[in-house]
Amino acid sequence: MPEKAECTCQGSIDEELDGLRKVVLVGSPNVGKSVVFGNLTGKYVTVSNYPGTTVEVTRGRARFGSVEVGVIDTPGMYSLLPITEEERVARTVLMEETPDVVVHVADAKNLERMLHLTIQLLEAGLPVVLDLNLMDEAERLGMRIDLDVLRSELGIPVVATIATENKGMDQLREAVLGCRRHGDGVPVRYGDSIESAVHSIGELLKGDYGISKRTVALLLLQDDDILEVVREKEASDCSAIEEIVERTRKGFSEPLNYIVTIERQRFIGRLMEKTATVDRSRGTDLKEKLSRLMMHPVTGIPFLLIAIYALYEFVGVFGAQVAVDFLENRVFGEYINPAANRIVAAVVPWKVLQDLFVNDYGIITLGVRYAIAIILPIVATFFIAFSIIEDTGYLPRLAMLIDRVFKRIGLNGRAVIPVVLGFGCDTMATMVTRTLETRRERVIATLLLALAIPCSAQVGVILALLSGNVKALGIFVLVMSTVFLLVGFLAARVMPGEQPLFYMEVPPLRWPKFSNVFTKTYTRVEWYFKEVLPLFILASIIIWAGRLTGLFDVVVNILSYPAGWIGLPEEAATAFLYGFFRRDFGAAGLYDLKNAGVLSGVPLVVSIVTIALFMPCIAQLSMTIKERGLKTALGMAAFIFPFAFLVGYVVNVVLNGLGVIL
Repeated sequence: MPEKAECTCQGSIDEELDGLRKVVLVGSPNVGKSVVFGNLTGKYVTVSNYPGTTVEVTRGRARFGSVEVGVIDTPGMYSLLPITEEERVARTVLMEETPDVVVHVADAKNLERMLHLTIQLLEAGLPVVLDLNLMDEAERLGMRIDLDVLRSELGIPVVATIATENKGMDQLREAVLGCRRHGDGVPVRYGDSIESAVHSIGELLKGDYGISKRTVALLLLQDDDILEVVREKEASDCSAIEEIVERTRKGFSEPLNYIVTIERQRFIGRLMEKTATVDRSRGTDLKEKLSRLMMHPVTGIPFLLIAIYALYEFVGVFGAQVAVDFLENRVFGEYINPAANRIVAAVVPWKVLQDLFVNDYGIITLGVRYAIAIILPIVATFFIAFSIIEDTGYLPRLAMLIDRVFKRIGLNGRAVIPVVLGFGCDTMATMVTRTLETRRERVIATLLLALAIPCSAQVGVILALLSGNVKALGIFVLVMSTVFLLVGFLAARVMPGEQPLFYMEVPPLRWPKFSNVFTKTYTRVEWYFKEVLPLFILASIIIWAGRLTGLFDVVVNILSYPAGWIGLPEEAATAFLYGFFRRDFGAAGLYDLKNAGVLSGVPLVVSIVTIALFMPCIAQLSMTIKERGLKTALGMAAFIFPFAFLVGYVVNVVLNGLGVIL
């Protein structure tokens, strides 16, 4: 992993790589592409959204001997025929960036599946280097690959690497320096009818697409959206091209995408017979057995419960209780806040300005205290835990485990990524929903993130509020899980669309590397802290202004009515208002009310459930508007606001009706 990431504008990035030999890394997710990128580029990398999209592309400089090159790490892709926006961006990079070399980073143990993309890159006429990564995993499974035969058959450089151990990187650099552009690559034949259509379309294509005309023609025959690009570039001949495409499709009873894929598979099957062997006598090793147990619908549940328990102990107990208690009560309570109150009172003579900086709602005593004493330790411990889980390879296995359940709510196992990320930051997770294949899935996932997935900072405060009360914690988890599944189930029935498909590469289980965990945690905490501290300071200023003008008193007075309907004291309305600025800000307000003795028992649980379901924070709402559009975002908000109080009302009635004592 790169040690430091800098966000820059697209123009400056292009200038930094201008004139350098350009190397583009492509490959499926979970094949170690980012690790290869980090090994090649070292510390200096830049991350930015690709122009006209919200998908990030990472760029950096690398030195191969005496030659300096620019390296671009693209989003994960399985094919040049894109399904997700990430795949579409990766293909756009190949078409528009004019790469001098394309390095296809492939999972060696799944070589047969990986070669489909390799064949497409060769057909596209791109200068390809095939990097068979994860060779240690392939060898552990008894797989042997003849690199010389593979080089000869494909006509391209082929290298073997173990990126996590930095093995094979020198050979990869040499292969990149020696790689040159080929013609149309390996000519897999698709039958006379398709080949005739490809030839005819190729003769009509006059524009420059950055890839071979053969590939453009094949994509058109497979009903790809590259047709829009062709219409722009081939205005005069586009109707003739579309006529050829339509005529060819009518000649087959099956989709041309299926025909093309089958022919590639036959070619790859013959290639595998020549180049790869597997020692079947080897038994399944412990990691493989463990991997299968984690994905099994029965044995996978205990592993999930263990992960949740470990997360609770580390984040909920150590982060949200031990660390928060030390920072808030000892550091701020005994030293910083009293000192700040004295200094500001001595320097600023006007009480109204003193309140801006200190006292109950000041920038220092509220904004900075919440950000550093309450939020920072929770976020830091969560990101450490998440980085460890991510580095072990457990997340894809969790996706496989819950795929069947998620299909009931209109999603698939891939949605586990934004959902789990939502427990870190819902704003970031909302952005990640673009990786889901259909608009229906993206809307459902965004709704569930906004409604039923509390962010790490809010979760941490909630765990602190419920610490020592297992019954209350169980009720909270039960209610949130029920809401998540029920709303998802109903949304899937209301919104039209096909059953989502699911395909994901499952990386090998590994022990997490300290350097990777540290780098990921440091980068995420740095990003989060830079985001959260200014927002907390801004929120403190807005609260000061709102209280000064009386506007907040009006809003709090309005919110006190629904708060009263669900059995909460009037003071809880203030927490709901603050929760709109930041979810954790509102939860931290409840934390103060509990410490003051205002909230306890059933009302405490009701308030926590309601604020967890309450309106998404302003940052998440902004991201939802950006990703899903203003109309959809406002529609979600209009549903979530009354629904949160409705659930709070039901929980209050049920718990009191059953005589539950908490």
